[in-house]
Amino acid sequence: MSFYSNFQSAQCPGAITGNALNGLCEKVCIQAQKIFDACIKQIQTENYTLTLTDFTPADPTYPLTFVSARSASSAGEITSLSVDRLADKPGCARVQAAVSIPVEVAYTDADGTEGVAQAVISVSEDVLLSVPAPSIMPYRVTAEASAVCAEGAYNAEAQTFTVSACITVILKVAVDVQILLPSYGYCAIPPAQDYSQEVCAGFFELPLYPQSKGCGKCRQ
Repeated sequence: MSFYSNFQSAQCPGAITGNALNGLCEKVCIQAQKIFDACIKQIQTENYTLTLTDFTPADPTYPLTFVSARSASSAGEITSLSVDRLADKPGCARVQAAVSIPVEVAYTDADGTEGVAQAVISVSEDVLLSVPAPSIMPYRVTAEASAVCAEGAYNAEAQTFTVSACITVILKVAVDVQILLPSYGYCAIPPAQDYSQEVCAGFFELPLYPQSKGCGKCRQ
C-alpha cells in the first residue's frame, strides 16, 4: 500500500477532534532534516596564520595591509571525523573532527589598490553528542560556522596574515527523514509592494493655492 492510499483512508485531525473550524484538516508528509543533537562552541584565537589564495585582482603589489576578514558562508567542512559510542552512556558518543571555515580577506596593496583573497581557518572539535541508534538511513555530522577577524598583521617573509579571530562552530547530528504533520494548507502569498522613496512627500500634500486670510486682517 502506498502512502497516498493510506493517507486517503485517514481522517483529518479537525474531524477527529470535532473542531474542523480550526483549519487543521489535512495531513502532509514533508521531507526534512531532523536534528538529533547539536552543540555550539565559541572561541577566540590569537596569532592565527592565514595563507592567502585566489587574489582579486590578481598579482597585488606587496606588501599588503590587512583590512578585515570574515567567513564567506555559514557552511563548515568536516574532515577527520571520528564517532566513538560510549559504553557507559547509551546513545552518547565522543565526536572528534576538524572543521574548516572559508574566509574572505580584504586588504590594500602597496599601490593602495583594494583587493580580496581567500583563506581557511581550521579548528578542532572534541565533544559529546547524542547519536541515534543504527538504522537503514544513516545519520551525518554537519557543521555551521562563522569567523570574524578584526585585527591582522602582514608577514612579508611568508606573504601571510597573522590575525585574531572570533569563531563560532555549531555541530549537528542530522538525518533526512519524512515526517507526517497536521497542515493548515498552502501559504497565501500576498502581492509584492513596490518600493517608493516618496521624495515628493510633503510637497504634494500642500494646498494647490495659498489659503486666503480675508481682507483687512493684517490691519486689525
